[in-house]
Amino acid sequence: MNIYKFGGASVKDAQGIRNLASIVSREEELLVVVVSALGKTTNALEELLTHAADKNYKNQLQQIQTRHQAIVEDLFESSTLEVVSRQILAWFTEIDTILQKYQQSKAAYYYDQVVAFGELLSTLIVSEYLNSVQQQNEWVDIRKHLITDRNFKEGTLKWEDTGKQILQRFSFRHTRCYVTQGFIGGTEYGESVTLGREGSDYTGAILANILNASSLTIWKDVPGVLNADPRYFKEPRLLKKIAYHEAVELAYFGAKVIHPKTIKPLYVKNIPLYVRCFLTPEKEGTLVHQVETYQQELPILILKTEQVLITLKPRSFSFVMEDSLSRLFHFISRQRIKVNLIQNSAVTISICVDAQNGKVDKLLTALDQEFSVRYNENLELLTVRHYTPEVLQKEVDPQRVLVEQKSRHTAHYVLKPLRPGSER
Repeated sequence: MNIYKFGGASVKDAQGIRNLASIVSREEELLVVVVSALGKTTNALEELLTHAADKNYKNQLQQIQTRHQAIVEDLFESSTLEVVSRQILAWFTEIDTILQKYQQSKAAYYYDQVVAFGELLSTLIVSEYLNSVQQQNEWVDIRKHLITDRNFKEGTLKWEDTGKQILQRFSFRHTRCYVTQGFIGGTEYGESVTLGREGSDYTGAILANILNASSLTIWKDVPGVLNADPRYFKEPRLLKKIAYHEAVELAYFGAKVIHPKTIKPLYVKNIPLYVRCFLTPEKEGTLVHQVETYQQELPILILKTEQVLITLKPRSFSFVMEDSLSRLFHFISRQRIKVNLIQNSAVTISICVDAQNGKVDKLLTALDQEFSVRYNENLELLTVRHYTPEVLQKEVDPQRVLVEQKSRHTAHYVLKPLRPGSER
């Protein structure tokens, strides 16, 4: 049994859904198909929520509905079209009802209740289309089976409860294929909870772990895992095979191809992960599995933008000791902020973090109670795995470096932003 996960780019239009069906039709084993919202739908629903407080969202809601309806009318005929259209109308009516009750004080809660519909809509369309072309499947509302806590926008999985639910629902007694949603789960009270942006990969890994899948395949619009992001670096090359720990390093420091939480559920059960391109499904892509050594001798370059460098000095001018570090990480933990880099001297601590939706502002306010705080915004973090002197000389402009940190295999650079018009 295998898990296929399709991202939003693969189902952005009717042709994309037809291509998904073509890929699924080649699979001879039992299959679970995990699907994200139609391309850019999550962003559109997020934008919708920014107008929820003043109830000025009707036109935008209608635009999202019209887009889904147009895809449905392209894919279906007669009775199936009527059934799918009726369900789409019902769900958009439900979204409207939720938005009418919107309260800014519960923004995270309402975010999850609304945004979850992106995946419900896409999977309904995919499931019905597969059935219409004689690829029989069952549609599953994953919110009833993937059980989380009430940490809205970044739910934490309840593994024991989820395991029981998933094994019972995905029994394969009456079908060889299920279609379900990525990115979302639900509480025991029936509330929708999202798993963090790009969390659909994580859903695929959870299902693979619980169902003891033979493999998880993530279908992307890129050839596989590349050694550099083509948006920032020239001539990126395909990584044909990498170890689990290598994938974790890449994901942690900002590589966009694999979600950071995806690897552990696969590693625990030694389940291989394939990253393949839905545009060229005949090609193998990248395999992430048990690999003892890194074999390609390619440097891997990862660039994260929108970074904040925070430098702290104890107000008492005391040395940076365990107590200072303990207090710092207490504040960081309370704001649920991920630290990308930390460096300390005798009397200062510097940390590099993502600029996260107001969280950094709250962290700075909290830190100011005990530390003298300085910070720089709009920075970049360049991570180079398997670096060589030649690569660093080529890719790192010394004039832009604020912080440099090296270990045996990895070099990190916190960089000032490029001047307008400069080449990277």
